[in-house]
Amino acid sequence: MTAKRSGAGRRRSMARTPGAAGAAPAGGVAPLPPRDYESLLRAVSASYEGFSRRLKQIARFALDHPNDMALDTIAVIARRAEVQPSSLIRFAKALGYDGFTDMQRVYRQRLTETKPSYSQRIQALRREGEDLSNPLLVLDRFAAANIAALEHLREEISPPSLEQALGILEKAESIHLLAYRRAFPVASYLFYALNHLDCRAFLLDAVGGMLREQVRWIGDKDALIAVSYPDYSPEVVEVAGDTYRRGIPVIAITDRALSPLVQCSSVCFQIADAAVHDFRSLGSSLCLAQTLVVALGYRLETRGQRRPAPRGP
Repeated sequence: MTAKRSGAGRRRSMARTPGAAGAAPAGGVAPLPPRDYESLLRAVSASYEGFSRRLKQIARFALDHPNDMALDTIAVIARRAEVQPSSLIRFAKALGYDGFTDMQRVYRQRLTETKPSYSQRIQALRREGEDLSNPLLVLDRFAAANIAALEHLREEISPPSLEQALGILEKAESIHLLAYRRAFPVASYLFYALNHLDCRAFLLDAVGGMLREQVRWIGDKDALIAVSYPDYSPEVVEVAGDTYRRGIPVIAITDRALSPLVQCSSVCFQIADAAVHDFRSLGSSLCLAQTLVVALGYRLETRGQRRPAPRGP
């Protein structure tokens, strides 16, 4: 196939499992290198916080430019990533590979297996010199970008992750929802829709600076849905991390494998929402939210598990 040299890689939803490939085991034994792209993403995510500043820079570049990592020479990649070639070799060895060429095989294998990414489709839609003061043209751009993003969501969503998330929601006595700023409409919709299913759903909206008090209502048999995109809200990340460490299931909706929510979630959905000239939509995120609500409602209805309306705090 002919692969384009630009575009972000797949950002699939991932269920968290212990012992991610590429993570260094105890005793200093070299990790086994990931041999497929999804395992490589998990390894980079698991190792990211322990990387040096330079290796973190390479990790971000590799995540956003997987096609360049597959097709370019180490010298060209180093120049584009603004690092030394020796740093790319250290990055590969930190993940267990013999060297950069060994790791590059995984990126090349991805090109033979994947369809064009969402970012590649969006780049194909871009046309320079357009008059964006024309509202119909703006509408056309946003509609086209969202259509591509929704098609990408349908193709890339992980069925096991959907099943795991629904299993968590089915078992939860209460479902708590947390999102700030741009992500807030996703949590707000989930709060509205889940309450119409007679689920015990609580929106942690921090009104009056009362987030800590609201978080105290998250019980051991509950679940948390946390939503955050760059620049990731520290409050959302902190609450998700604290909740996950308590052993309470956390469903994360975010944008990429290096999101801080990946490491503090039971299941994580990485959603590539549409963007036009840096104006980002929430179409794919809301589509996922609706999918979870409708599927959960159907399961509760067919199993006779409709719950009483919440009477909580």
